[in-house]
Amino acid sequence: MVSASPIDALRANFPLTFPIPTPLNSSDVVTVRDTQREEDLLRNPSSFRSWWIAIQATNDSFNARIKTSKEEPGPSALGPLAHPLACTALKRLTYLYESALVHFPGSFKLWKAYLQVRINYVLGRRVVKKRAGGKKKLPEMKDALEDEREDLEEWIGGLDPIIGWEEWKALVATFERALMWLPKLPRLWLMYLSIFNHPQCPTILSHTHARRTYDRALRTLPPSLHGRIWVRYLLWSESKGGATMVAVYRRYLAFDPSITEHYCSLLLSPEEPGRRRPLEAAKLCLSIARKAARGEYTSTEGKSAYHLLLDWLDIVEKHAEEVGLDIEETEASNAALKDKADQLNGNAFPNGPASPPYDEDEDPSSLRRLNIEHIVHKDGLNVYKDQAGRLWTGLATYWIKRAEFERAKATFESGMVDVLTIRDFTQIFDAYAEFSESIVSAYMDSLANPEEEEDEEDTAEAEQELDAKMKEFEELMDRRPFLVNDVLLRRNPNDVQEWEKRIAMWGDDDEKVAQTYTDALSTINPRKATANLHLLYTNFAKFYEEGGVKGEAEGDLESARKVLEKATKVNFKAVEDLAEVWTEWAEMEIRHENYDEAIRVMQRAIVIPKDTKISYHDHSLSVQARLFKSLKLWSFYIDLEESLGTVESTKAAYDKVLELKIANAQVIVNYAQFLEENKYFEESFKVYERGVELFTFPVSFEIWNIYLSKFTKRYGGTKLERTRDLFEQALEKCPPKSCKPIFLMYSKLEEEHGLAKRAMDIYDRGTRSVGDEDKFEMFTIYIAKAASNFGLPATRPIYQRAIEELPDKQTAEMCLRFATMERKLGEIDRARVIYAHASQFCDPRVNANFWAEWNAFEIETGSEDTFREMLRIKRSVQAQFNTEASYIAAQMASKTGEVEQAEAENEMDIDPMAAMEREAGGGKKGPAFVAASSNPVIQRPPPEPEANAEEIQISDDED
Repeated sequence: MVSASPIDALRANFPLTFPIPTPLNSSDVVTVRDTQREEDLLRNPSSFRSWWIAIQATNDSFNARIKTSKEEPGPSALGPLAHPLACTALKRLTYLYESALVHFPGSFKLWKAYLQVRINYVLGRRVVKKRAGGKKKLPEMKDALEDEREDLEEWIGGLDPIIGWEEWKALVATFERALMWLPKLPRLWLMYLSIFNHPQCPTILSHTHARRTYDRALRTLPPSLHGRIWVRYLLWSESKGGATMVAVYRRYLAFDPSITEHYCSLLLSPEEPGRRRPLEAAKLCLSIARKAARGEYTSTEGKSAYHLLLDWLDIVEKHAEEVGLDIEETEASNAALKDKADQLNGNAFPNGPASPPYDEDEDPSSLRRLNIEHIVHKDGLNVYKDQAGRLWTGLATYWIKRAEFERAKATFESGMVDVLTIRDFTQIFDAYAEFSESIVSAYMDSLANPEEEEDEEDTAEAEQELDAKMKEFEELMDRRPFLVNDVLLRRNPNDVQEWEKRIAMWGDDDEKVAQTYTDALSTINPRKATANLHLLYTNFAKFYEEGGVKGEAEGDLESARKVLEKATKVNFKAVEDLAEVWTEWAEMEIRHENYDEAIRVMQRAIVIPKDTKISYHDHSLSVQARLFKSLKLWSFYIDLEESLGTVESTKAAYDKVLELKIANAQVIVNYAQFLEENKYFEESFKVYERGVELFTFPVSFEIWNIYLSKFTKRYGGTKLERTRDLFEQALEKCPPKSCKPIFLMYSKLEEEHGLAKRAMDIYDRGTRSVGDEDKFEMFTIYIAKAASNFGLPATRPIYQRAIEELPDKQTAEMCLRFATMERKLGEIDRARVIYAHASQFCDPRVNANFWAEWNAFEIETGSEDTFREMLRIKRSVQAQFNTEASYIAAQMASKTGEVEQAEAENEMDIDPMAAMEREAGGGKKGPAFVAASSNPVIQRPPPEPEANAEEIQISDDED
């Protein structure tokens, strides 16, 4: 006789709840102590409260007995039923719940409590998770999945699925009966579905039965509650993986594609390569990228359509073999797509189809692989032109992963020819260089570690291939400057500077240089070109003229003339560019000593049309129509005529410039200088006359200055009246700031050839007419001339007027000079009065020189009384300026040349009497100066209010 195994012995105790325990089939369901309870329930079967109290009392009683029991628990495989009392408790609670449900089959509270008890005894103790914050009411599915994954039920213990199979099956049957009575309650469905996530749930229940239960829940519950089921369903399918997950997610994405990105990551996440589905993930990524580009999809991760396309490209790069077609299939697919496109162009819909047609590239259920080249060009390069670098490198990487190296090289080359930015080019070139370097390194490694079976022929062939790859890599690095230049010229084909750089890159290759010049001139649009387009034509002509870059070939002057001839017909942006072309042509003829040809070239350039009223700045006209008003062109032509032509032809050229009214002051001066050199003095003076009529001040001032000096030098005193008329004309409209040199020249003329009295009158007019900045110098000259011609006493009226008209700072300086002059004449009292008058403008802390000079004057010529008076005046003046603000203002004014304004403001603020005297004097500074005919009286300032008039104040300086 064979003894039973331990597992069979344990399984013999199950099931505990099937059939339903009753007093008839189980002796330990009802005891003698439960007699009263049973009688009460028999008398009041319709009382829900009685049933609920009985159930709760029984549950609490057994929980207390289990905690205090000293019996040893059974095997751990029994989970919650390992304790002997637990089995009895489950039977008795099942009996009570089932009996109650006979009377209340539609009670949600009763069913929920019953099912929770059954779950606790089968699944074990549930771990309660603490959660910070609450849940959103209506979260997006992506957020709901993350929240539900954190809140997913976890249990400690649990009934072994083999030993307790019957109990697991009885639990599922109980849920089925509950849902038969309450099919519309999502809480019961969620409790039922939670048992399928238990790690010890029997396989027969946690796979097929679970999937069918999820499907029944979705069919039974209203659509508004499907979200709660789908969250659990998707998480359950993720745990199962494989075809189950794919089927569930496909069903959900059919009506809510918002979690497509999450699904794609799941398709690529399994560690086993055999379980990954890169083709389906790639098609889904491509589909949402296209929908996002059309505005039909919004990424839950905040990605744009371009970033979604990059995600697709990443999948293609990592799983090139599983996702894309090979070269032959790609070529065939491209040909078929081209034929289809031609057919659609011939039979196109007038308004386009109502919705996008079916595309097998977006169908995840289709096993057809993708034409990567076509998709990258159609959905990437044609749409995202500013991000071409990443797309080209991704396509090349795809071919590299498929070991199609020649196709990858062709892709890199196409990308470098296609991109429009340096950033994209750098990205492609760096990837291309890294790929080429890896190929070279692979060949070098194979030669360094040869295999045993390789013979000498294979080694030699490998060395030749290595040499070829090395040469290709070096050529690629040498081509980089040209490729960069190509990118810049594609972005802006009218960039003259980039064309010049490209020409310089060819170095001494005359054939390439000539071809590049030709390409540049045929490509550039003159109206859109950058600066210095004319330099391309002139440099091209010089290239032919000098016989190539190095000048080793024979010069081709005819070709140079053809280039320049063509340049003269180009409608440049600026007239000066065309003028440069003509002058360069003429200079070329001069270099080859074709002087007559140079003059003929310039005569062609300066042909004057019938309508000379054309505006030089009218950009609606071509530059050829406005060229005749180019002063630069005329200046060159005039220089040419002066050097090679006759006097008459040069005069005619200058006259044309004056007639066209394009001459500037320099042209006037040059014309007059030219006539003077050729002994046409009167005509040169007429040119000056025309110049001063054409221009106004300050331009005409320069012409007048030269004209008057030339005329004076030429005629001196022979035509004195005419010279005076010229000076009077010049001074008539001359502004004050410019007339000083003319007055000095005029007075010098009168001194040398006229009368001294007239010269003094001119100096006097000059002191009245010149600007304030020149008055001091003009008065100084006037005084010096008066002293030399009429003696020192004659300068007194001039000094008096200068003191009245000059600014305060200059007034003090003029007073010092006046006082020095009076001392020379022996007029000590008059000099002392002048010092007293000047003192009101000199702050002792700023103008220390003035007070030092007065102090020395009093020591030499004064007495004790006059010295005391000087000190009193000094203290009085210092009191006027004795504020911190006035002192700072005086210092700043002394530095900036504005001391007169600061002193005037301080006088008005401190000394009201000074302000009144200033107003009475009509804005003049202080009282009028004492005339020479009046007696010298010292003008003392008013005494200080708080000082004692009888007090004798002696300063410490007197010692």
